Amino acid sequence: MSWTLKINGIPQTFEPSEQPAALADLLKHLQIDQAAVVAEVDGQIVPRADFEKTLLQDGQSIELIRFVGGG
Repeated sequence: MSWTLKINGIPQTFEPSEQPAALADLLKHLQIDQAAVVAEVDGQIVPRADFEKTLLQDGQSIELIRFVGGG
């Protein structure tokens, strides 16, 4: 059964073989560097140290804010 996660307001469907178990897995799937992102799951900011142990479930809302260097 496929999952849907709302990532930055956009629903994204994951087939069973690609469902991320934890927030760290989702970031890896999206090719986002953990060191350059702030993550919020269902309205709660997740400390970077907890990305590996923050388990994901179908229907959750995730906000990802990336830091970008510039001048």
